[in-house]
Amino acid sequence: MNPKAGPPGTTASTDAPLPATREELLQLHRAARARRDRAPLDSKEYIDAAEEVGRIEVQIARAERAMEPPLG
Repeated sequence: MNPKAGPPGTTASTDAPLPATREELLQLHRAARARRDRAPLDSKEYIDAAEEVGRIEVQIARAERAMEPPLG
């Protein structure tokens, strides 16, 4: 379990807030994927970047569901 994480259903307070627009999220996603791809496998940098990619992907899905009509 991630030591930064709180109880299930809550957001860790140390995570920076993510932007609301899909375009901004996609830019962050590209940057986080690039950091993950450059980092050595199983390193702290890799794990941190992979967690960030996941957080961003969840937010992208939320933004897409909120669109009229939803993407996907």
